[in-house]
Amino acid sequence: MARSAIPLAPGAGKPEQIATALEHEIRSGRLGFGDRLQSENELVQRFSVSRNTVRKGLEELSSRGLITTRVGRGSFVTFDGKKVDDGIGWSRALANAGANALTRTLRLEVIEDPELARQLKIDNEAFIAVDRVRSNAADGHPISIERSRLPLSPELEDVPLRGLREGSLNETLRSVGLTLDHGEEWADIEMLSAEDAGILGCEPGAAFLRTRRIARAADGRVIEYVTSLLNPAHFALHLEF
Repeated sequence: MARSAIPLAPGAGKPEQIATALEHEIRSGRLGFGDRLQSENELVQRFSVSRNTVRKGLEELSSRGLITTRVGRGSFVTFDGKKVDDGIGWSRALANAGANALTRTLRLEVIEDPELARQLKIDNEAFIAVDRVRSNAADGHPISIERSRLPLSPELEDVPLRGLREGSLNETLRSVGLTLDHGEEWADIEMLSAEDAGILGCEPGAAFLRTRRIARAADGRVIEYVTSLLNPAHFALHLEF
């Protein structure tokens, strides 16, 4: 359920005020037993505070015995049954999962994409497009395509000219002070187009796992939007609940 923004009054600490506001909703019946609270992002916007302040407020609410949390709850991609922590970058994540993958850059250039800017709700329509294909080093067979779109910014404007730092997008972002803090990810199935099938060495129309991820900085700024096509012979989606 949507909640209107609530300005916090001076006096009591912000975490305590957040906890008290949520406690009122629980005790009044607006939130019932088993109901989920708003996400951290929604609470940040609602109370106009930082994520750290929201977390302290939730800790206070937990200490009052009104909510419980589950560590590790969520979903993640696996490679041959092992978790892929894409927050550290696909190359390192795949290596940690036991995959020896080779990466080839297909595209690295500045593009204009008004539709994507609209979807991301940002004014900047210029993006750096980074398209890469990863292959199994053992047999050379492609296992994934990743198409990253980075809103063009002063920190990144020379990337198309100098290339990715150490061949890694994560290292490139880190080198200019852009840190991925949080985001959202969706997974579904996509039938391969003729173009993608040619890159992946598969038949057109083959079903691949598709993930779409928006990664943001701590202040909510969009850093990266990436679409990945993952070979289901190796990749799967694992859910914990």
